[in-house]
Amino acid sequence: MAVIETNTKSSLHLRSNSLPSAPHPLVSQFEGNLQRLKSSEGVSSASSSSVCNKLNGTQDLHDCIDKLLQLPIEQQTLAQECNEKSVDDLLEGSLRILDICSIAKDFLLISTERIHELQSIIRRRGNETGFTVEGAKYMAFRKNMKKQIRKALVNLKSMKNELISSSSNNKENNSSPMLQSLKEAEAVTLSSLEHLLLFISDPKGHAKNGRWSVISKLMHSKRVVCDSQESDTNEFEMVDAALQSLISNKFSCTKNVQSQLENLEMCIQDLEIEVERMSRKLIRNRVSLLNIFNH
Repeated sequence: MAVIETNTKSSLHLRSNSLPSAPHPLVSQFEGNLQRLKSSEGVSSASSSSVCNKLNGTQDLHDCIDKLLQLPIEQQTLAQECNEKSVDDLLEGSLRILDICSIAKDFLLISTERIHELQSIIRRRGNETGFTVEGAKYMAFRKNMKKQIRKALVNLKSMKNELISSSSNNKENNSSPMLQSLKEAEAVTLSSLEHLLLFISDPKGHAKNGRWSVISKLMHSKRVVCDSQESDTNEFEMVDAALQSLISNKFSCTKNVQSQLENLEMCIQDLEIEVERMSRKLIRNRVSLLNIFNH
C-alpha cells in the first residue's frame, strides 16, 4: 500500500513539472497560433498584406507566451528545469531577435526619408525636370540597402540553424515543454522577420511576378493594407520599377512615380507599426523571463 501511495505522489509530482496533462486553454491557443505560423512559412508571397499578417500572427503568439509566463506552474517549471546554458540561450536569443527588429525598423525609417526627398523634388520641380538624377540616387540607395539586408539574412539563417540544433538537443534531453515551446516561438519569429526583410529587399526570385509584369500593373495598382485581401503587390518593387522605367524613358512623366511613392509610404507606415508592436511584446516577455530566473 505504501508503494502505491509513493508511486501516486511521484506521478503527481512529475505532472506538476510539465505542461498540464489536461492542457490549459492558453496552451491550446499557443499551439494553434504556432501551427498557423508554421503552415504559412512555405508560402512565397510578395505582398505587404502577407508580411503584415505574419507579423500580426507572431504578436498573437507572443501574447500567449506572456500569459503563460504569468502562470505559477510555468514559472516554477522554467526556474527548476532550465540550466544555466538554457537560460543564457533563451535570453541571448530574445536579444538577437530584438536586434533584427531594430535593423528592420532602421531600413524602413531610412526608406521613408528617401521617399520624402523624392516627393519633395517632385513638388518643387514639377514634371521630370532633373528628377531622373534623384531617381538614380534612390536606386543606388536601394542597391546598397539590399546588400546590407543580404548580410542580415545570412546572420538570420545562421541563427535559425543554431536554433534547430539547440531544439534538437533539448528534445533529446527531455527538456520541459515550456522551454521547447519558447524555442519554437523563437524559430517562427525569425521566419516572420526573414519574410519582412525579403519583402523590403525584393531579391531576385522572391517575388512571384517578373519585372515586366510589375511594370504592366503600375498604372492600375492600389494600396494593399494589412487587413485587405491578399495580392501579389510589392510596393517597394513597384517604386523600383517605376523609377527604372522613368530613368530609361519608358514613361514620360513623374505622376505615376508620385502615386507609387504614396502607396509605398503608407505600406511602410503599416509595417513600422507591426514591427514596433512586436518589439514591445518581445521586450515584455524578455523582462518576464529575467524576473523568473532572477528569483
